[in-house]
Order: sequence, then C-alpha cells, then structure tokens
Amino acid sequence: MTGDVDPAPAAESALAESAQAEVAFLDIAAPGFSVRGPEVAAARARGWYARTPYGLAVLGYDAVRELITDPRLRQGSHRWPDLHGETGLWAQWWKRIVLNREGADHARLRRLAQPAFAPRIVERHLPGFETLAAELIAGFAPRGRCEFMADFAEPYAARVICDLIGLGQADWRALADLAVEMGLALGVTYSRDAGRIDAATGAMADFARRVIAERRAAPRDDFIGTLIAANADKDALSDEELEDMIVLAIFGGIDTTRNQLGLAMATFLENPSQWALLAERPDLARAAVEEVMRLRPTATWVTREATEDFTFRGLAIAAGTTIHLVSSAAGTDPAAFTPGFDITARRKPHFGFGGGRHHCIGAPIARADMTVALRLLSRRLGNPVADGPSEWLPDSGNTGPVRLPIRFEPRPG
Repeated sequence: MTGDVDPAPAAESALAESAQAEVAFLDIAAPGFSVRGPEVAAARARGWYARTPYGLAVLGYDAVRELITDPRLRQGSHRWPDLHGETGLWAQWWKRIVLNREGADHARLRRLAQPAFAPRIVERHLPGFETLAAELIAGFAPRGRCEFMADFAEPYAARVICDLIGLGQADWRALADLAVEMGLALGVTYSRDAGRIDAATGAMADFARRVIAERRAAPRDDFIGTLIAANADKDALSDEELEDMIVLAIFGGIDTTRNQLGLAMATFLENPSQWALLAERPDLARAAVEEVMRLRPTATWVTREATEDFTFRGLAIAAGTTIHLVSSAAGTDPAAFTPGFDITARRKPHFGFGGGRHHCIGAPIARADMTVALRLLSRRLGNPVADGPSEWLPDSGNTGPVRLPIRFEPRPG
C-alpha cells in the first residue's frame, strides 16, 4: 500500500529488538510489490510473520486462523485513512460503517442488516442471477471474444446488487462506475487517487439520499424498506447510519464481486484443464468459488489492531499494533495445503471472507451469485485464452483485473 506513510510507524515498537533482527521485512508500500511474490513465500518459510511499513504481516495459515478470531484484536482497517493522511469524504464514511465499528454499535448495525442476507433471500434471487448471467453471456458469446470485466463481471456484479436491494436496473452503470472509483481507496494508490475517491463517495451518498426519499414516499418491503423502518426509531438507526449502510451495500457488493469474478476467470485461464472439468461437472461450481478465493482472494489481507498488550507465539505485541492477516499467503501455505489449483480437492477453510465477528455479512450472496456465474460461463465459453494484454490493480490490498480480454470457442446454451 502506497501513500504518505511513515516507514517506521509507532506500531513497530511492538516487536522486541531481537525478533526484529530475525524476521523478514516486506516493503508492501513498494511499487510493484505482490502478495504472491517470491519474497512473501520466502518470508513465510522463515516464520509465521514479517514486519512491514504498517506493522505486522501474519503469513502462516495456522497463525492467521488463530488471530482472526482473537478477542484481543479489533477490526484494524479503521486506521487505513490515517496511515495515508486522508480525512476526506471516503475516510469519514469508512470510519462510520459497520465494518469498522466495535462492540454494541457493531452488533446493532449487523443485526439490522442481517435479514437482507438470510438463506431464504438468497434462494429467492437465484433464478434472477441465472437469467442475468445468461443474458450477459448471450450478448458476447457469438463473437467468441469479450473484455471480461466490462462485458460480464462489472454489469453482473452491479445488476445483482440492484436486484438484491431493490434498485432500478437503469442505475447499474452509474453505480458500477462509482463503486470502481471508491474501490481505489482500498488499494495502494489511495493518496494519489483521493480526489476521485471522495468525489465518487459524495455522488454515491447523494444517490442513497435520493433513494431514501423515494422509498419514504412509496414504501416497499425489501432491504432498503427494512432499514427505513428501523430508522423510524432514531436510537435504533440514525439518518446517517441509514445512508451509510445503503452506500456500503452498493459499494461492497459491486466492487468485491466484480474483482473476484475477474480473479476467477484469470485463474482458470492459467488452469485450462480445470475449466474443462467445470464445464463437464457444473456441480463443482460452488467448490470452484471456494478454491479461487483460497488461491486468489480479492481481499489479500484482513486487518486487525491489538486492543491490549499480549504475547502470541513468543512475540510481544503492544496495544495499537496493526496486524495484517494475509489471507492470500495463508491460503497457499504449504504447511496447510498441497500446491496447485484443484476444484475437486477437499481444503481447509479459507479467509477470503474474513472471519470472526467481522466475517463478511454478504458472503452468502457472493457465494451464490459467483456459483451461478461460473457454472453458466464454463458451459458457454469453451477453451478460453487471453486475447491481448490485461490490466490490473496492484497485487496487494484489494486487487483484481481492470481489463481482462479473452477469446474462446462459443458453445450452445
């Protein structure tokens, strides 16, 4: 992650001097750094953690599994804007949302949002996911080529969210563009792109306010309607929290699903035999989602912060220390996983959706819509290969393709 960051923040004091001399240092702020690079694998081979400009990076599977639910750690991403010296609209919104709240506030907001992601809601939307995926694929399949992100991943992710929370399909393009701009804040170029990010955040908030006003005038029994009903009691859900939650539902649903679908297709391009297997066995689509997220999660690390002084595996960690639980490194740890990409393998749980009390609330929807997408794509797109250079977000923080041109052999629907 780049930005105007002190390369030796106060959190580094959490490490004993002897430990600092022995463990690896990963300069995750360096241009071109990749969480999948050889230096990360080498650091993991030396020990379960490394030092970084932002605190600690936990690399080993077992250590990540233990710490992701450790009660002595809180969600750490609330400090992300501070590390970059940013205080604009996105930074203010980021610190207010349920993801970065703790204790009673976090529990209250999560409880209010939970009904929208219940299994019965997911089941209700599955036919719509299939219809949408089939429609998008039919739009480019006869050509035998597409720019996967623009032709499928982005419109699919955006239109799924529009359907889920009861927004008009006509809004998907504008919302997708805003989500992409806001998503830049979660990558390594946050400070460089802060103007664009804050402008998009303001526009998304304006959209949320308009939707709220329209729904107050014409109530509906859906996700937004449920939140508006809760907002009737300002102690249950304030006006600002209502707006923030709608922005988060739109942004989070579009940005992460778009990126994860792109990562899935890129992974299958590197493993053509697995794509052929998925086409033959569509029942493996759900397992394919899990295997992609183990190997190539869009959220390459989960951030925590120590709330007290404690010792973990002999390492003294001070209160306030930032700890990055590197899900991508944990998911490829040879101590926990056999090498390679195999959608038939039985694997340990991955950390692509986080874990503990901050486990992604939208995970049931994400799993369902990606399962539908991969099943239908593998049936229609035979032998996909790269069709020219792709363009990528930096391979750290939140990552994924910006452009992913592919060509393929069209198959009948």
